[in-house]
Amino acid sequence: MRAVRIHQFGGPEVLQVDEIPTPTPGPGQVLVRLRAIGVNFIDTYHRTGLYRISLPFIPGQEGAGEVAAVGPGVTEFREGDRVAYAGVSGSYAESIVVPADRLVKLPSSIDFPQAAAVLLQGITAQFLTQSTYPLKPGETCLIHAAAGGVGTLLVQMAKRRGARVIGTVSSPAKAEIVRSLGADAVILYTEQDFEAEVKRLTDGRGVDVVYDSVGQATFEKSLNCLRPRGYMVLFGQSSGPVPPIDPQILNQKGSLFLTRPSMWHYLLTREELLWRAGEVLHLVATGQLKVFIDSTFPLEQAAEAHRRLASRQTVGKVLLIP
Repeated sequence: MRAVRIHQFGGPEVLQVDEIPTPTPGPGQVLVRLRAIGVNFIDTYHRTGLYRISLPFIPGQEGAGEVAAVGPGVTEFREGDRVAYAGVSGSYAESIVVPADRLVKLPSSIDFPQAAAVLLQGITAQFLTQSTYPLKPGETCLIHAAAGGVGTLLVQMAKRRGARVIGTVSSPAKAEIVRSLGADAVILYTEQDFEAEVKRLTDGRGVDVVYDSVGQATFEKSLNCLRPRGYMVLFGQSSGPVPPIDPQILNQKGSLFLTRPSMWHYLLTREELLWRAGEVLHLVATGQLKVFIDSTFPLEQAAEAHRRLASRQTVGKVLLIP
């Protein structure tokens, strides 16, 4: 089968297509023939070596496709089932072996590109708004990169919980999309100081929670946007890692809370996976959650997919189609 592999850390050019043997599922495993593959910022962290993985490796954390074979002991799935997964490494390929307990079945109304576009980032938006900081009606949140893959889903899920949503975006076109999803206010960070705008929009009080996937470029000002005892939820670093922080700063800025969540810690059991994924897929299947697909690329153009993602011009998800 064809697979994109990384033999050395570096820029998008290190992504190369190799011919490798198709894996065979072992006990408790399922072989999935991939039809669509999600591209995420964590893939770029793995590619550059920011998050280290032993070389060589196949990047990618999510995908959707059909069950091609099942290993011994697997009873929940059978050949031909339409499935998706998130949080399993090695997705940039034509096929992948996935532990059966990491797979979920797809509703018939959700196609493979939709599933690959929403599962990882949808689960992320779900746990951020329901578990990391459970938003309550009337609370106010600040969502950075609100037009991105997670951002568009976060806006919708935050509104479903009755929150007031302030989003930051880089262009007027993105601002219109975010407003169409229900955001109460949108800040053009390329033209406006988002800290000053948040203070204005909240009459100086600050927001209850900041959902920040940008990192270095927004972190310090995001802390200044919080009310006393507010929550800083740092769940990405698209602009680079945040420097070490003195905990005393959290005290000085209002006894703030800081957390750096990872999806893996919110999917500790199969029951938790089925709950979170099931809720996301139900919302998509019933038209209550809109999924944006920005662009699709064949495996051979994985480097272009990474460049597109890094351009900060995307609205929604970037996909690979084997």
